[in-house]
Amino acid sequence: MEASLLAITIIWSLLFIYSILGSLDFGAGFWGMIYGKGNRTNASHIANRFLSPTWEITNVFLVIFVVSIVTFFPFATTIFSSILLVPIGLGLFLLTIRTTFMVFEHHAKKYREVLRITSGLTGLIIPALLVSILPITLGGFLSFTDDYPRLNYGELLSHPTLYMHIAFGLSTALFISAIFLMDYAKEAEDWSAYHTFRGHALWLGPVSIVIAVLTIGTFPAEASWIVDNIESLWMWFGLSILFFLIGYSVLFVKKKDGRRGLARVAVIAIILQYGVAIYAYGRAHLPYLIYPDLTVADGFTSPATFYPMLIIYAIGFGILIPAFILFWRLFLKDRRYLKQE
Repeated sequence: MEASLLAITIIWSLLFIYSILGSLDFGAGFWGMIYGKGNRTNASHIANRFLSPTWEITNVFLVIFVVSIVTFFPFATTIFSSILLVPIGLGLFLLTIRTTFMVFEHHAKKYREVLRITSGLTGLIIPALLVSILPITLGGFLSFTDDYPRLNYGELLSHPTLYMHIAFGLSTALFISAIFLMDYAKEAEDWSAYHTFRGHALWLGPVSIVIAVLTIGTFPAEASWIVDNIESLWMWFGLSILFFLIGYSVLFVKKKDGRRGLARVAVIAIILQYGVAIYAYGRAHLPYLIYPDLTVADGFTSPATFYPMLIIYAIGFGILIPAFILFWRLFLKDRRYLKQE
């Protein structure tokens, strides 16, 4: 495998991990807001119990992702920093506010309601800003003035593909978080929250698939290249749909105790669904980072720099992975934490 292709595969893998963790993080914040004060279900408690320790992990992967782009594709950072200044800047600003509120949530009970609403609203706006980057890479929204890249905000904001991408990102985040929180509620044996999140997963699943298909139909005319590539990879996207059907169908399976849904099987199948879809989409996007002005090869660093950095990354993840496993056991499997009042 070429060094540049290996590098973009690593970047795409980090993007996949962050998209899943971000969906869980931001989605849990939204559900915690919706089922907050005065609601009879325990869904808010389950969402906040999951959210409390996990938002730090999400931010860790965001930092790793950004550092990896700068490290492996330094010649792409100039154009990215120019055209993505507004969406990324706003996203980081809101993320800073959200993180600050998360830190002080347990020390400012007087403002807990404000913190809950802030977490929920930023849990919608931040993913919308991040997903808005995708249509920019398809072509048609970038121009150059004296070799300086400029994003045509008028064309972008008036094009339906931007809003369909945002709708897809939000529906996906809510669907993935509902599926996972359903499983999390099962581990905590909180059956009222379990049925609440299962109910949301039942309608969000089909909605996310329909929006995904409609989003491709709104691609700008300049994006015909990626539509052709997507059609050539139909088997991979078909496999993604198959995993969705498996994950969605097991939500209806009736168990011996009378409850419906195989939560853990659903979580695994849905993660596989989005994993296959994301890697297939990444394959379809090659060789461009931004069509037609920036390719993977254009932005890549030299192999002499890449391979030593790859060794450093391997050592870093060798240290982080045991920490993530310990985190999983402490906060996502330990019943003393799951069943706390």
